[in-house]
Order: sequence, then structure tokens, then C-alpha cells
Amino acid sequence: MTDIQKIEVNLPQQPYYIYMGNNVLPDFESFLPKNLKDTSRFFIADSHTEVFARKMAPDNSIFVVPSGESSKSFNVYEDVMNFLLDHKISRKSLIFAVGGGVVGDLSGFAAATALRGVPVIQVPTSLLAMVDSSVGGKTGINSAQGKNLVGAFHQPSAVICDFDVLKTLPERELKAGYAEILKYALLGDADFYDWLEENGHKVLALEPDALSYAVKRSCEMKAEIVIADEKETSGQRALLNLGHTFAHAFEALMGYDGRLLHGEAVAIGMVCAMELSVRKGFLSAQKVERVEQHLSKLKLKKSIKDIELEENVKPENLLNIMRGDKKAQDGLITFIMMKEIGQAFLCSDIKDKEVIDLFNDML
Repeated sequence: MTDIQKIEVNLPQQPYYIYMGNNVLPDFESFLPKNLKDTSRFFIADSHTEVFARKMAPDNSIFVVPSGESSKSFNVYEDVMNFLLDHKISRKSLIFAVGGGVVGDLSGFAAATALRGVPVIQVPTSLLAMVDSSVGGKTGINSAQGKNLVGAFHQPSAVICDFDVLKTLPERELKAGYAEILKYALLGDADFYDWLEENGHKVLALEPDALSYAVKRSCEMKAEIVIADEKETSGQRALLNLGHTFAHAFEALMGYDGRLLHGEAVAIGMVCAMELSVRKGFLSAQKVERVEQHLSKLKLKKSIKDIELEENVKPENLLNIMRGDKKAQDGLITFIMMKEIGQAFLCSDIKDKEVIDLFNDML
């Protein structure tokens, strides 16, 4: 274990640290808050991350869920809760979420609701989870009506990122995670975007210095926004959803069946948001082209045409799903628009026809 980096998420009610580095899992005990070192433990993993959980835990405290977005469901949530309650979880117990965003969201929601709240340690094993879903306390499951519509804010007691586990990820998963890294640059740090244009390929190749910087900068930005707007009341935290209003609609249409990863949907969604920004006169078309060139260079999805949508899907279908998004109020959709690379803002002044025209042209 070398070169451990630490970022504080200094929330008033529950501050915690994000730890990151290579080969940190064997020493995970040292990263636990002192008041959580001597308590019963429960580890939740999926079929891909069970191997990491078993290195950290005795067999009888591990619950393994199926891998994939389908596990963020009422049925699997019920299975997790039955496991925890059958094994006599207490409010002093500690849950470890060992996996990608699906395991983290599901386990966090279980922790938030079991006995009205028990501590959770996030151990993200995907690039996407390290830079996004493991930090900030948003937990939840999906419903037939849309993604993450059932959930709770429940901050972790610590986040432990071991870069070595990323070596087991397929390239597609790494690219999905990179899309979330790119999101931070686009919404609030033009210099970071410039750096990604030069070094993005190194991040995807898991070159240590580039990977460490990209993850650290992303987590720093997320921590700053979460501290400023923990429960998304001022609007600042909503900026983290750049591209997500579109992305969640694409995922819902695909049925969360693995054909479209969350990060892939986000990459396409960000291009949609930028295109809409151009049409509204907020952003120059050259900036969109620049980002599309970057996505193409790294062979990331960037167009609705890259999704295997059914031929009979109509723009109105997508729009109706977007109206059910958490950020919509009274059916009015809040979009995250861009004025410049590194400058995003919230906008509710978008007409249905503008969105439908955008979808028609992109399809």
C-alpha cells in the first residue's frame, strides 16, 4: 500500500473521508472510523465483486446479488433486507457495499432503511462508482416509472477506492466510467477538460499518475458540490446531472437490460444537452464538435444512433419519460445546459417542441 490520497467530504452532520490508492483493500481496517472498528459487519457484493468481498469478510456475512442494473429493484432490495434482518443486524452494525454503482446504490438504500439507518462503507470497484455514485449519499433503486425514483440520502461513513481492482474491468466499463469523469470537466472545470483531451487515453489505460489525478479531481469536485448542496435544495447539486435527464430516459427505454451502460447513456446525454444548448443560443456549435471529437478519439458512444432503440420509438416516448425525472416539477423538466466548456447551469425554459425537434434530428 503506497501513496494513499485522502479527500474530506466535510458535511456538518456527518463528515467522512474518501481514500484512494493502489492495493488499499488488504488494509481496509485502517480506514474505518474508530467508532466502527468493533461491530458486526455485513458485506453486499455482486457476482463479479464477490471475490473482493470474500477477501475482506467471513463467508457468512456476505450477500451476493446478481450483477447488472436489474438488481436495483424492489425484489432484490427485499432479498437484501431479509438477509440483514435474518442475521440480526443492529444499529451498531456496519454494511460494506463492495461493487459498482448498482451495488453501492442498492446497499446504501438498504443501510438507510434498515432499522431506520445503519452505517455504510462504500467500496467502489468500478471507475464510474469511484468518481460518482459512491460519493455524496444518494442511494436508491429503480421502478417501472424510471431510474432512482425510490431512494434516500444516506451518507457513507467512508469511501475506499482501490485502483488495483480496476484492472479486472472490461474496456467498456472503463469507458462508461470515463464519461462521468468528463462530466465534471464539462460542468465546472475547463482546465480539467483541457487536461483530459491530452491525457484521457492514459486514464483509460490505467496509467497510475493519470488515473490518480482524474479520480482525485472528480472526487474533489463532487465533494465541493455535495458540501454546498447536500440534498439538492439550492440547485447547485443538480448540476451533477449534466446529461442525466436524457440518459435516464434512454436507459428506461432499454429496460436496464445491459445493452446500454449508465456511463454510455450519460455520454450521449451530455451531447444531447450540448446540442440543445446550441439551439437555444447558449453554446457555440464548435464546442460540441470539440467534445464529440474527444469522444470519438476514445471510441465512446456519443449519438442516439449508437443506441439500439426500437424502430417504433417516438420522441414523445422519450419526452414523457423525462417528465417523470426526479428533477422535474409539476411535469416541467429542468435541463442542465451549457454556456461554455466548464460552465453549466439549470434551465427550465425549454419547450416540448424544442426537445422533440432535437430527438427527431438526432434519430
